[in-house]
Amino acid sequence: MKHHESILKGKYPAKAHCAKVAAYLKQTIKDDSPARIYLQGQKTRMIEDNDEPQPFRQRRHFFYLSGCNLPDCHLVYDIPTASLTLFIPPLDPSSVIWSGLPLLPDQALHKYDVDHVCTSSELYDYLAPTRKPGSSAPLTFATQSHLPIDQYEQSYFVPFNLNALHNAIDECRVTKDEYEVAMLRKANEVTTAAHIAVLKNLKHKHNERELEAVFTERRIALGCTEQAYHGIFGSGHNAATLHYVANNQHLQGRWNLLVDAAAEYECYCADVTRTMPLNGKFNEESEGIYRIVQKMQQECLGMLKAAVTWEDVHVKAHEVAIEGLLDLGVLKGDKKDIFDSKTSVAFFPHGLGHYLGMDTHDTGGHPDYEDKDKVFQYLRVRGTLPEGSVITVEPGVYFCRFIIEPYLKDDKHRGFIDEKMLEKYWDVGGVRIEGKSYPNIWAFTC
Repeated sequence: MKHHESILKGKYPAKAHCAKVAAYLKQTIKDDSPARIYLQGQKTRMIEDNDEPQPFRQRRHFFYLSGCNLPDCHLVYDIPTASLTLFIPPLDPSSVIWSGLPLLPDQALHKYDVDHVCTSSELYDYLAPTRKPGSSAPLTFATQSHLPIDQYEQSYFVPFNLNALHNAIDECRVTKDEYEVAMLRKANEVTTAAHIAVLKNLKHKHNERELEAVFTERRIALGCTEQAYHGIFGSGHNAATLHYVANNQHLQGRWNLLVDAAAEYECYCADVTRTMPLNGKFNEESEGIYRIVQKMQQECLGMLKAAVTWEDVHVKAHEVAIEGLLDLGVLKGDKKDIFDSKTSVAFFPHGLGHYLGMDTHDTGGHPDYEDKDKVFQYLRVRGTLPEGSVITVEPGVYFCRFIIEPYLKDDKHRGFIDEKMLEKYWDVGGVRIEGKSYPNIWAFTC
């Protein structure tokens, strides 16, 4: 049995996460008043003008503190006693014929890392003693979106600093424990198998959507019913669109396929991109660009360790891209002058990567999209990487006319680009290679 599979036989460490968040709150708020944490899980929501529910996606903050992926639940964590209570929907006999038996409280207590399980119908009785004459409700850390809408129900709470809990969970989610790493490895394992299935089918399919179907079949068959994000299956010029999602164009006559697609396992996401030759072998132009991007990723992965500055890693990616494009003749001039002019942004316009966890673009990155420096503007992570964080490394080189042609008309940039040589590379579209790594450091690749 693989190590991550043995870890996943245990319980999701909800109480450890609650304690971690409580400690963060105590450190940042510096208020010693007895307090509790309250969160409401995602409710069952109906499709507008329809009698069917929307696809369910658990609130990530709720899952982080409970490990529960059921709708219509609540949690209360009492900070002084470190006691976690989960509230799940009560049994509704009339719904059993339609949906089968729900999870019962004793089953939930066995399944989840909590101290008590009650039904959601007991929530306000549980909170009621705080409303007796002469009693004072403990301060409750909550978020605005998680508080009950009904004003009477809100009277059971004395909300305290509605921004504090949201920020605390965002920051605590950045560093991952052993169980979270195992969940990410599981998601990545399934994603790897699905990417390999696409690679094996390149010569046998005729449309992007057929390859998306191959990926989807493997993902579901291997136990990940949800995908981490809408997959990208871009062939030819479509690969130069960073978030291309149409996935419906023919493959005939095109050189490459860019696949950016991943599985989600129990709310934890993989994120993998590979660029593949549609006829089984890269042509000269595609291979030249692929080697540049591959070197960008390898050198950036080699820099990763705890406390490394992410901006420095991103700069390295640009430097390698400039060197490679100079060697191919796409760029010309002095390497430093090209970097200082920001001309490389025309070919590598996005940030190098992002934190990964319960969300593909996970929390705590502190991006600065108002940064006037085009090299750093779209970085989703700024500053130093803490030990135990998980970050993607996804360099790319793209030949997108919409982006590059304005550079060819700009006196600041056009002297660095060989327009005649550029004509050889438009059909490459875009090449991106994305894996994941820890500053500890462990790497996820497929």
